[in-house]
Amino acid sequence: MLHGVSLPAADIDILVRERYGVDTFGSALSSFRCLEAPTWLAETRQYYGNYEVNGVEVGISTVEVASDADTIETFGRGPWEHFTLLACGRYAVPTVALELRLITELFRNRPDRYQPLIQFMQSHGCDLDYIRRGIVAAGLPQTMQDDVLNRLREAPFKAVAGQGHVAV
Repeated sequence: MLHGVSLPAADIDILVRERYGVDTFGSALSSFRCLEAPTWLAETRQYYGNYEVNGVEVGISTVEVASDADTIETFGRGPWEHFTLLACGRYAVPTVALELRLITELFRNRPDRYQPLIQFMQSHGCDLDYIRRGIVAAGLPQTMQDDVLNRLREAPFKAVAGQGHVAV
């Protein structure tokens, strides 16, 4: 939503590198309702806590999966290299790059999420080569790959954001 894309948003997900980050957020949110205390989830290999803040679920997690991939949103290099710092009041909030979000939503086959992203990118731009690399790596069906790439082929070029990039 901070990017300006009209997406259904039911919660806030925060990814941190270290478990102490989850614990620190948990301490900061201790006056709010704890839905799930920080704990290790072996099946998903993440340390996770979940809170309700003024009616909004806020999940904080690590995902501890070793990978050199940069086209996956929840582990590997992707979320740490492909992000944008967006203005939110007086703060700069690191948010996942829209291209990485698109790859995730396509992989999860959630058209209610990926359609608005594609529409937004058609006019606001994207890094088509990065999207191409991500959807191929995700093993998406060829028809879906072709459809997405055709719809975005005329989009203005916009390099995937990374460290040091601030959008206002």
